[in-house]
Amino acid sequence: MIEINNITKSFEGYTVLDSCSFKGENKIYGLLGRNGAGKTTLFKILLGLLTPSKGYAKICGKNSKEERQQVLRLVGATIEQPKLYTYLSARENLSIHLSYMGFGDNEHQVLIEEALSCVGLTNEIEKKVSKYSLGMKQRLAIARAIVHQPKVLILDEPMNGLDPIGIKDMRNLFKKLALEKSMTILFSSHILNEVMAVSDHVLILRDGKIVLAEEKEEIVSKYKENVESFLIKCMGASNI
Repeated sequence: MIEINNITKSFEGYTVLDSCSFKGENKIYGLLGRNGAGKTTLFKILLGLLTPSKGYAKICGKNSKEERQQVLRLVGATIEQPKLYTYLSARENLSIHLSYMGFGDNEHQVLIEEALSCVGLTNEIEKKVSKYSLGMKQRLAIARAIVHQPKVLILDEPMNGLDPIGIKDMRNLFKKLALEKSMTILFSSHILNEVMAVSDHVLILRDGKIVLAEEKEEIVSKYKENVESFLIKCMGASNI
């Protein structure tokens, strides 16, 4: 479902991503990396928002740059700070997104209510987004990512702004989507515990390179009580 092949991306002579390759399907993949490691750049290339200097990215077999419109129908995403229409309601925000994705008006209600139910915003459907808390906006951004029932989810720091209950709800939602919808989910986080709690596979991006791509259970089996130290060291900490 997700494929990156030998992706390199440079800006004005500075290499942000360096020969990254990875394939993922029907699982939850947690991407760890320090600030500046290249996580958001990688996500933007997968979505066709940036062109790689070398290599290619595909979603469900579609080239992210050359077939971008088809890719956007197949993928749901939140990148960096979610951009929402704050003067509109949650329903109106999702309706605009569905129209952009080509869904008819008669399809909107069921899809919107299902998505908002998944993220716990059913009772806030008509409230203006300007009245939402940070955590509610994050939930709405995730609802927008899933409302058109994509095959792939790409989520940049999806737990930001959520309280402990919201984080637990998101964990359960991701697992449900992967299991019941056969959805491939790739998300980034700075929180080691969250990646280990929800992921099937763990990826680590350091200095533009994928330095770890392994099943979570394999990591736990190998390193047991030293898992956190191992992951931090992989991320590039010099004092571990």
